[in-house]
Amino acid sequence: MTDTTERPELVHLDVADAVATITLDSPHNRNALSRQLITELRAHLATVEDDASVRVVRLVSSGRVFCSGADLSEASTVPMQEGARAICDLQRQIVALSKPVVVVVSGAARAGGIGIVAAADVAVVAEDATFALTEVKLGLTPAVISLTVLPRLTSRAASLTALGGEVFTGAEAAAYGLVTRAVPADQLDATVDSIVASLATGAPQGLAETKKLLNADLLHRIDTGADDLIELSARLFGSDAAREAMTAFLSRGKG
Repeated sequence: MTDTTERPELVHLDVADAVATITLDSPHNRNALSRQLITELRAHLATVEDDASVRVVRLVSSGRVFCSGADLSEASTVPMQEGARAICDLQRQIVALSKPVVVVVSGAARAGGIGIVAAADVAVVAEDATFALTEVKLGLTPAVISLTVLPRLTSRAASLTALGGEVFTGAEAAAYGLVTRAVPADQLDATVDSIVASLATGAPQGLAETKKLLNADLLHRIDTGADDLIELSARLFGSDAAREAMTAFLSRGKG
């Protein structure tokens, strides 16, 4: 991908007491999955994979928006297949990581951001956090993120959320199976700290082998289904209907 050495860092890594905290910090585009953000996030994940002192990864955002999904402003400059492949590879890296990943959502997660939530081993969210699979509104479908999202959701919840494209709450996300636990916002940090501390007591080999066991089916789904879904995503993103919808969406955002 592109050289980002002179740009402000969009993803930060901090390691302390066997826990690696990775923070998405790209407020200008609501932590959209730009090439730079994905590149930095994947690099930090690779770093913690190789760090023997790390037992658990906590993935958070610096602001209320966890991730707004694909960076639509790059749609005209980044090849469609490249963008879809990058999101798919990011999900796979999280699923295949030998350390458990705990994702924390206090505010909003949309579209591709939900793919990250679904790829994580544990997802803890505020009850009033908001989620939406908005692709249908733009003439798209949640193609590559379906690799991780659909195995988490019940089939009825998948139909409701993917076809409707409407906002649902953290509490509903827990009921739908998308996240592990939804708690009142003022209890979120304490709940996450408790879960992370518990996970960190696991032996490294036990954590790695158990995660491999738990995620075998999910990895197989990604490895066998990714190529077709990347092509589907690229075809829809390149369609006239989607381009018109995305242009209108971006215009509203600037208004």
